Order: sequence, then structure tokens, then C-alpha cells
Amino acid sequence: MQGSLVRDGSSVGRFHRVSTSNGQAGPEKEEGAAAVKVKPEGKCRRWFRRACPCCCRRQSSTYEVTYEVDGAKDTETPVITPEPPSPQPHTGDKEQEDLPLTVRSLDLLSLKTGQNRKEHHTDQYHSSGLVVRRGQTFQIELDLSRPFNLNTDKLHLELKTGPLPLVSKGTHIIIPLVEELQDLCWEAKIVEQNSNRIKLSVNSSQKAVVGQYALTITTWCPKSEAVTTYDPEKHIYMLFNPWCEEDTVFMDDEDEKKEYVLNDTGRIYYGTERQIGARTWNFGQFDEGILEACLYLLEKSDILPSGRGDPVNVVRVISAMINSPDDRGVLEGNWSGNYVGGTAPTAWSGSVEILKRYHREGGVPVKYGQCWVFSGITTTVLRCLGIPARSVTNFQSAHDTDVSLTTDVYFDEDMDPINSLNSDSVWNFHVWNDCWMARPDLPPGMGGWQAVDSTPQETSQGTFRCGPASIAAIRSGQVYLKHDTPFVFAEVNSDKIYWQRNLDGTFSQIHSEKNVVGRAISTKAVGSDQRLDITHLYKHAEGSEEERIAVETACRYGSKPEAYSSPVAEDVNVEVKVDGDGLSMGGDAVLKFVVKNQSDQLRKTTLNSQVAVMYYTGVLKGTVKAEKLPIELKPNEEKVIDWVLPYQLYKDHLVDQAALMLTLSGRVNETKQVLASQTSFRLRTPDISIEPVGEAYVGKEASAKLTFTNPLPCTLRNVVVRVEGLGLRNLHPINVGDVIRHATVTVTEHFIPSLAGTRKLVASLDCKQLSQVHGVADIIVHESQ
Repeated sequence: MQGSLVRDGSSVGRFHRVSTSNGQAGPEKEEGAAAVKVKPEGKCRRWFRRACPCCCRRQSSTYEVTYEVDGAKDTETPVITPEPPSPQPHTGDKEQEDLPLTVRSLDLLSLKTGQNRKEHHTDQYHSSGLVVRRGQTFQIELDLSRPFNLNTDKLHLELKTGPLPLVSKGTHIIIPLVEELQDLCWEAKIVEQNSNRIKLSVNSSQKAVVGQYALTITTWCPKSEAVTTYDPEKHIYMLFNPWCEEDTVFMDDEDEKKEYVLNDTGRIYYGTERQIGARTWNFGQFDEGILEACLYLLEKSDILPSGRGDPVNVVRVISAMINSPDDRGVLEGNWSGNYVGGTAPTAWSGSVEILKRYHREGGVPVKYGQCWVFSGITTTVLRCLGIPARSVTNFQSAHDTDVSLTTDVYFDEDMDPINSLNSDSVWNFHVWNDCWMARPDLPPGMGGWQAVDSTPQETSQGTFRCGPASIAAIRSGQVYLKHDTPFVFAEVNSDKIYWQRNLDGTFSQIHSEKNVVGRAISTKAVGSDQRLDITHLYKHAEGSEEERIAVETACRYGSKPEAYSSPVAEDVNVEVKVDGDGLSMGGDAVLKFVVKNQSDQLRKTTLNSQVAVMYYTGVLKGTVKAEKLPIELKPNEEKVIDWVLPYQLYKDHLVDQAALMLTLSGRVNETKQVLASQTSFRLRTPDISIEPVGEAYVGKEASAKLTFTNPLPCTLRNVVVRVEGLGLRNLHPINVGDVIRHATVTVTEHFIPSLAGTRKLVASLDCKQLSQVHGVADIIVHESQ
């Protein structure tokens, strides 16, 4: 096809800080405009520009950048290529424009080798439809009955999913045609036009419902209106997007995304902790028919289409639909050893045949499976839908049947086992899944890996399912956080407690084993077939004070809180304080721990502190400092302890929002009181100062000075300041370049206001090493004199 192709920020994956093709943060709007073939300006347009220059202004593209370091100034005025004119609407002959406007054909550009599939990481799916990920733009082409005229013609798209699409539920989406795309919403823009053919760049919401959509196109012109619904075989499949920062399944590490989303084979571990075996499993999430089979699971489930945008809901439903006892899900479990009428669980080596058979036979459960088969299928379905997932094996895995959070063994008065009470068990191994997502429904720090188990063991809210349970919550013993955290906690970290019946019928604890459950928790390593031990993610080191605190904290919420002695007193308080306006980026972070003994006796404890980098979604990235602080308090004494996080420890680990999570835990020696707290805090970044220069009038050039100081003791590379203001100027990126340590940069920005009144000029800084730097100023614009 002949014609020009637009490749700007609106026609490629629209993620924050995505660079242009040369790797530099560039003026996206200008590049896009420059790539469009523009027809000569019409007479009406030229007359209108002369009559109303403020409405058809040509933006000034000159600016001055001044650097100041230790009082010395250096000013440079870069030579900037003038902005190319905006693309003009087609102005065909009058006879053509009087014709009705209809859509003759549609091309979803769904080829596996095409731009859509490559940019959305969906080029491995064997599907004839267009497979895209939410929160990212994709392109489609329309062949119209005549050239499209921007001045008189109108067009919008509609996407529908589910049996009863509703706009209010997000299952009927109306996509307007706009001049410039904005992030985080459904919009479309014409990025290429050649005679009757136009290419649209369509932007999707990061919260879009996942599933299969039908596309409708409505065109309107002064003479008529036409609605075209296209071939139902041309579906658009919308998936979760781990590459989109605004999606709750966003995963930062590229190698991990390749492993946990794109890898279609893996390893599942079995055996005992002393003899760990491994088998290769073909997940096959991209095989022909698998995407349709996975979406069929969602259709068969009790989840409404409007609920398919939340990965917590989707994972919970998938956990239920993989097993069959109560909803005729994919796989029927069988642990009897008799597999007549089906396939032995050990004979399966992949998920593809199971899922295809289930879909092909209209939802008849496939026979038979055990835990590793349930887990392998769950990995397939979650990866297929775009949720990062992995199969995980827990050796010496406990099965708690009475929500005691302990594994209990009962004996009678003669030390004979009481079989009717001994329903708890410890499996040699058990396989479930981890899936990755933020948890905005939980406190900060609970995002990241979540445990989900599709093997039918116990019901959750009346259905055989388990999870997603935050692994961070499991590790700390916060079992009151949903979903099914107590059950998973018991699987990996319950104590095995032996009870003997007394003559009066009561039971007494006679022995306990604290390190026999939850051993060698294993998953396949990223990028290799090696086994990765992730036990430390599920629990603190066995026998450590932190691990014991987690166990006792958890058991307080179980059915046997008396299994552990309660503290004799709770008279020590710990509080975290921040002085002044808070902590600033670029320097050491100093907090104060205030520990107070409210009793009239001596108190001793060891305070364990750990600080981790945290995404704004509450997902922890990694620990940057951990230490133990022994504390001794005299009667009624209060101690203030300065805690310092050096800049050198966190400088290479911060992510957007510069947030950190501090966790404190400890136990008072004399009373066994548990001390625990979590505090999230952010390192403040400097503002961009904006100062108007002189008076501003409609249609006349005005100026403002933008000043920014680098707070870091290192050079900021490839700094770009983006300036815009409604009625002042369109978005304008200014390439500042490198800014050395503690340097101050002043940018003088020129613009031509088009609207009178108080307008806001907004600036933001785009730089890999520093984020969340912005500024705003009121510009009072007077009517032209």
C-alpha cells in the first residue's frame, strides 16, 4: 500500500518513558506530524488563519537553556527545526463529498509478523483474530467508499464483549476519533490517509475487560449515517499487559516477563526434599485453539464479563474452573491409583491436549489429574491471558483441615493415635502456582507474587479454589488478609503439634516440631532449567525470631489460639517518625524509632528492621537494607533511635514514585510481647519553578522561565522537560540534555496564548534517574490590545 506511515507516541506502545526509534526521548508529536503527507493548504484555511491568527497560530519552537553550577552561568540558544504544520483534512471535490460515507472493508492488521503482534508481544499466538494487550495502542485499516474529510465527516468505533454489553459495565466501549491520543483511555486517531484508505491508531484503557470483542464502525456525513458491523470471524482479543506500567499485572524485569509470560515450556518438581525430581511440562499457551479454550473457561464460570478486568477476580475464577468437583471444570482429580476410563495423571506431559479436549467436548471434565497437572494447566491459562505465572512445588506440604494453622496429631491416654481426629496431613510434595500482580485491595507491600492453588482440597466461599494469597502476607503471618492466606500459610509454615487426651476429655500439648513443614519450595529459574529455591519468599529463616513471630501472629487468628502462650503484658510501644517535611531524594534518609517502656520494670528486645523499594502499586521490588538493633529500656524509659538509609544503598534501586517500605518486628524478652509495624514513605523530589516573564496577551508571544535543580550527586542523562498549557501551547518537549550533579538549569519557554483568562502552564521532567518532578504556574492572559 502506498502512503505515509506515522510512527509517533500515539502509534506505538504508549508507555511512560518509551523512547523514539533512535533511543532518545524526542518530540513525539513533531515526528508524527512530519511523517504525514500533507496536501497544500486550502484557500478557506489560509483566509481563516489570516482572520484569526490566534486560532491557527504557528508555534514558536525557540527556547533558551541556561545552566548554572556554583554561580557560573552558561547560556545556549539551540537551533531548532521549526515545527511542521499539522496534517490538513482531505479537501476533495464537492461531488465526492456529497456521496455517502461507508466502510467497504476492514483490515485488523492481525498477521503474526505485523506491527500489532510484534509490539504487543502476541506474535506467538496461533489465532486468526487480532490479539492485543490492554493499555497499549494498536492499528487497524479501513477502506472507505470515498476519501474521509476531517472537516465534515465523523467516525467512531464500538467494541462489545459478553452476552449483554453495557457502557456502564465497560463491556460496550465507544471509541471516539480525536486529534491527539491521551494515555489511559479509549481513543482513536487517523495516522495515515491515502485516498479512500485510512489507518487508525487505537488506544485502549489499562483497565479494559479481558476477552473477545466484536467491532462495529459507525460513519456519519452531512448526507447520511451508516453503521457497519464487521465479520464476526474478525475478533479482537484483549489480554492483560505485563508490559504496561498502569496495568496491575505489570512486571518490571524483561527476563522475568520472557519466562513467566512468554515461555511455553517449563519444569515441575516432585519427589521428596532429599530426592527432588523434575519433569518438563509443555504449557503451550500459544498453541492453536488454546486462547479460545482459556476464554471459554471464563465464559463457563460465574464471573460476569464486567469483572474480567480485575486480575484478582480472574485468578480466583481460574483456580475454581481448573478442577471439577463443584463446577464441572477442566480436570477431574483422582488419587486412587485406579485410572480406568481416563488417563493416568503421570502420563500427561502438557496442558494443550487437556484444554483442547475440554473445549472441544463442550465442558466435559477430562480424566484424570493430580496436583502437578492442575498446576501446569493453571500456568498455561494465566500466561495465555497475560498474567505472569509459574508452577511452584512445596515439599513436606501440610494440609490443615480445621483452620488451626497448625498440623495436629492426636493421641489418646495410652498414646494410641485417634484416627477420627487425625485429619490433618503432610504431603511429600504439593504443586500450586504463583502469579504476579499488584493488590490495591490490600495494604501497601502486599503486591507481587500471589499463591493460587487449583487442586481441590478445601472450599473457599463454598467453592473448591484457593487464592490469590499474598506471599508477603504469608511470610509475615498476616493471615487475616484475603484470599485463603491461612490455608497457604499452614502449608508452608505450620508447626506440627502433638496432643494427648486427658482423663477429663481435654487435650494437652505434649510435643511440637517447628521445622518439618514447608521445605525446599521450588520453581524453575528464569532463563534456565535449573531449580530455584524460593523458600525465603514464603517464610523467614526457619527458627529465626522473625519466623517465630510470624507463626505466633498467624495462629492468633486460627481456631487454636491457645496453642501458643499469650504475652503476659503489652507495655512496650514502638513508633516511626519523620522530622520536618519528610525525606528528600539524593541524600541519606533519616528516620527516628521511638521505643517506650510503659512499665516499671526493665525490658529488653531486639528490633529487626528491613527496608524495601516499593512500586506505587504496593509491590515490593527488593530489600536494600536489613539490620538488628538490640534495645534495653529502663523502667518508664523512652529511647529515640536514629535510623539512617544511606543514599548509596538506594540510589540504584528506586522506581517511580521513589517509595520505600520499612518493616519492624521484635519480641520483648520478659513478656513475649510481639512488636510489629510497617511504614511506607516517599523521598521528596524538587519542583520545577515556573515564573512568567512580563505580560501575556492573546495572539502575542509570551515567555516563562522554568528552573530546575538536580538534587542528586550524579549527572542526570538525557533530560527532557515537557511543557503544555490549555490555551497557551500544545505539548512541547524541550531537550535539556545532561544535567550535572547539583546543577541548576533555567529554560526560557516562548508561547503564543490563544485564550484570555487565568491559564495554567504545566511542566514535567522526563529522566530515567529521576521521576515525579513537575511544576505549574498561573499565566494571566489579557485580551489583545
